[in-house]
Amino acid sequence: MNDRVYLSPPHMNGREMGYIERAFATNWIAPLGENIDAFEDAVQRYVGMPHALALSSGTAAMHLAMMSLGIGPGDIVLCADVTFAASCNPIVYQGAEPVFIDCDQESWCIDPALLADALLFYKKEDKIPKAVVVVDLYGLPADYDRILPVCAEFGVPVIEDAAEALGSSYKGSMCGSFGDPSILSFNANKIITASSGGMVLSRSREAIQKMRYWATQAREPLPYYEHKEIGYNYRMSNICAGIGRGQMETLPAYVKKRREIYKRYKEALADLPVRFNPVIPGAEPNFWLTVMVIEEGCGISPTAVAEALAAENIETRPFWKPMHMQPVYRSRRFFSRRNPAGEELFARGLCLPSGTAMDERVQDRIIDIIRSCFMQGRSYVKTGVGL
Repeated sequence: MNDRVYLSPPHMNGREMGYIERAFATNWIAPLGENIDAFEDAVQRYVGMPHALALSSGTAAMHLAMMSLGIGPGDIVLCADVTFAASCNPIVYQGAEPVFIDCDQESWCIDPALLADALLFYKKEDKIPKAVVVVDLYGLPADYDRILPVCAEFGVPVIEDAAEALGSSYKGSMCGSFGDPSILSFNANKIITASSGGMVLSRSREAIQKMRYWATQAREPLPYYEHKEIGYNYRMSNICAGIGRGQMETLPAYVKKRREIYKRYKEALADLPVRFNPVIPGAEPNFWLTVMVIEEGCGISPTAVAEALAAENIETRPFWKPMHMQPVYRSRRFFSRRNPAGEELFARGLCLPSGTAMDERVQDRIIDIIRSCFMQGRSYVKTGVGL
């Protein structure tokens, strides 16, 4: 059996241990210390946001981001439908009502026209949403030239979920800088990792200070423990921050490699009835995961390709299952067109191995297996090509 090929495994560069060893040597292994300060500084400078707070997870970052906007019981929060549950679960933590907006085929992110429809609908209902959660899906920047003006028109703040998009940019600005607040994730499968962890970014020093307070159990600055608000144990450890600090030093190289992996898949499979992550004008994605969407009616299913790759010990994953299809959220309001784009992408999409440590020989093997699925006794036509 060949060695396991994972979808997006962590890629250590060797520099992380120096920062971890320093934390041990100075006995700073708690959720504060030099590594945390340096990691926050490195990320906020890279993204172009003035303030940052390192936390235990991206979910914690999203939760505090919502708290900072005063989201609470009875509020409406609009959220991208095609995403991971961590984008919307904190809405429910706060007792608010999530309302889902379908994606479009051009960006795979929240559909700006449907977003405008939803905002107008709630304005007529005299219930302006408290926030909009925009997700940069698979590292693809959302269409911010259309999203931000319509949100500003209705006076609704944007929370940018850039968990998958560190290193992506849109018209010269880095993902993570379009919302206020914005959030990042450093889970083990992200483009860089801190083993676990996340970060919230903001233009407001006061907002970050308040979130820092909540993240440390809302402890008052007194010699004894006193609490006037409910807080959380959400801070990142100095050890994990050391990992993230080391990883930041090779982030540009990792972004470059993911882009090369995407390009190689796309070029090698160009004659097949498939398409890959779209790129809207002005966007430079990090291509955190390369996603292949198989055309309907070609006789090949994503499941068949996934099973063929699994037989060779290669991990894949279906496209994100939309939130409106999740049992826990099926009763929530959902804005879409007649044929929801997210449902089609979920039915036809497959995430391919995209880890930055993957060499070309391994990627060639994956490509060959995919091609064999289309060539075993089946026919198809794409752009005049028949096999």
